[in-house]
Amino acid sequence: MSVTPLRWTDRLELLDQRLLPRAERWLDVRGAADGARLIRALAVRGAPAIGLVAAYALAEEARRNDDLAHLRRAVRRLAAARPTAVNLAWALAQVMAAVEAKPASERFGAALAAARRLHAGDAAACRAIGEHGAGLFAGQGLRIMTHCNAGALATGGIGTALGIVRVLHEQGRLAMLFSCEARPVLQGARLTAWEAVQDGIPVTLLADSAAATLLAGGRVDGVVVGADRIAADGAVANKVGTYPLAVLAARHGVPFVVAAPTSTFDLACPSGAAIPIEQRGGDEVRRVWRCRVAPEGVDVFNPAFDVTPPELLTAIVSERGVARPVNARTVAMVA
Repeated sequence: MSVTPLRWTDRLELLDQRLLPRAERWLDVRGAADGARLIRALAVRGAPAIGLVAAYALAEEARRNDDLAHLRRAVRRLAAARPTAVNLAWALAQVMAAVEAKPASERFGAALAAARRLHAGDAAACRAIGEHGAGLFAGQGLRIMTHCNAGALATGGIGTALGIVRVLHEQGRLAMLFSCEARPVLQGARLTAWEAVQDGIPVTLLADSAAATLLAGGRVDGVVVGADRIAADGAVANKVGTYPLAVLAARHGVPFVVAAPTSTFDLACPSGAAIPIEQRGGDEVRRVWRCRVAPEGVDVFNPAFDVTPPELLTAIVSERGVARPVNARTVAMVA
């Protein structure tokens, strides 16, 4: 695998995903304010990767200022950058617990070690998710559809949904990955297709509205997607467009699988109705790159995520195993 969204040398560097696939540019992240700004701006996206960037940004902040009150303010700023992705607050809590257990002179080292543990843990979780998820699909010549980007760019490893795809590819069982474009920010077109090309995975890009034709024609053997938050009842918040894809898959009898690490589960959130959904700016829809495609100032409805109810899911896969059927009991077992 040749793709990674972030790296730590003597500082945190972030691959600017806003520019992909046109250019590969690495950004220095100079602390919590910088990290929060880049997370909000979608320079990094994907719930696990967001959590890792926040963890490393907090470590950088601890190097600059090890005062606990200051670091708690930094945590609040970072956590507010993307409210739907539960991994963000979870990762920050892990780093802050390590920091608070140390004297001031050791706080940066403790924070950095905690961030590195989270990074290694996410890589291991992605591999386990890939192995568990690949086992859900029998046979050869599999055609898998995905939405948005839940690959290496969104995680610290091989990906969640794309982790399953990568394992199927390694096993010689993948015939084609169908990547939905994921309007309005086009993560499927810009990122998933780019990842697949980089790593030699056969991929076909399609407009979101074309997914129904493939599913109705029997040309898809399974749909795999990631998640930004999973509620206790198994409802899943993921990139907007996931819910209609799940409805289509159910209509045509195609398995619909969600892949996510345990850090994405929020058992304190009882149902999908309780998941906060981030609303983003209208220019993401009015424009493509810098080209205006709609009347200036027209009202826009632009939720970043939607919620898919558990009855539409075939399975949820975490590093701990598979929840199938999806309900509160099985979700608690893999969370």
